[in-house]
Amino acid sequence: MVTAFFVCTVNWRCFRISKQGHQINEEIRDKEVRLVSDSGEQLGIMSAREALERAIEQNLDLVKISPNAVPPVCKLMDYGKYKFEQTKREKEARKNQHVVEIKEVRMSPGIDVNDFNVKLRNAQKFLSQGNRVKVTVRFRGREMAHTDIGKGLLLKFAEQCSEVAALDKDPKLDGRHMSMFLSPKVAKDGKKS
Repeated sequence: MVTAFFVCTVNWRCFRISKQGHQINEEIRDKEVRLVSDSGEQLGIMSAREALERAIEQNLDLVKISPNAVPPVCKLMDYGKYKFEQTKREKEARKNQHVVEIKEVRMSPGIDVNDFNVKLRNAQKFLSQGNRVKVTVRFRGREMAHTDIGKGLLLKFAEQCSEVAALDKDPKLDGRHMSMFLSPKVAKDGKKS
């Protein structure tokens, strides 16, 4: 839960402050701080009151950027603009990242050729979208005596997908399920094929 409230500085410029962000303006209660200008220039060590007065003179905010330093480092900046640019950068980073999902394809040892081909096409489509694929064979009843059939089926599946996928984990029996993982091949230029 984010608690927000309004703070007014001496020149009655009001703005919203999030309690999860940096300490700014009157919230800074340290005896002395190291002040840095908005251009990055060192202004020296001074009292927090004097630093706040400088911020008000320049119509900027006093923001504590390094609270663990001795004395704490504060910077003069437009905090609203800084927060806006920070959220804009985070939004851009989220937009550019691709979350790799694991899609699952399930079969039985007695699967027919056409059903196998449909499962194969689906897996190839998932791989071309950049997702990993978990291929599982489920054994029921007496089929547990013939796990070699399931292993052969999984290896055949991996061989059929070898153009677009690489085998991550060999087929492994876990209870009544035998599964393997396929991941998309990475092209030479760094993009997924």
